[in-house]
Amino acid sequence: MNSNDPTEHRPFSDVAQSPEATARYLADVQRVLLDIGKSLETLAIETRVHCRGTQVEGDRWYHARLRARPVEKALGDVLKSLNNLTDGLEKTAYKRRAHDEGVVNTTRDRKVKALEKERKRHPQIPAAPNYPPQQGGQQAPGSAYSAPASIYDLGQHRESA
Repeated sequence: MNSNDPTEHRPFSDVAQSPEATARYLADVQRVLLDIGKSLETLAIETRVHCRGTQVEGDRWYHARLRARPVEKALGDVLKSLNNLTDGLEKTAYKRRAHDEGVVNTTRDRKVKALEKERKRHPQIPAAPNYPPQQGGQQAPGSAYSAPASIYDLGQHRESA
């Protein structure tokens, strides 16, 4: 089988191409693993009860507990690994979605940078501001000499020559 053959059926290619499909698949796997985890927790409890309850003639009260410790630890390690695995599946789903968002953002950022580069190469000449036409010899707004502000200023207003 050639890996580049377009007629070849690859079962996870559709799942891998979509972040939503990947999240659904990983959630299904996580659900199964959590069910297995519940069964293993129950097994760990039953094993603990049985192993700690197994007394041999001549044992002190703590001997059965010491013999049970390696078995309890092994089951505890399996449960810890299972919890880490389910956490990793959840993290993977988030990172898959972040990957697609990063691709979209990268494309947008490159377009913005290209526009900025083009603006730097060919700067636009700013157009002159459109002030209203001057009336009666008045100066432009913001100049040192201004039109009267009120009717009381009419007598004191002087135009410069």
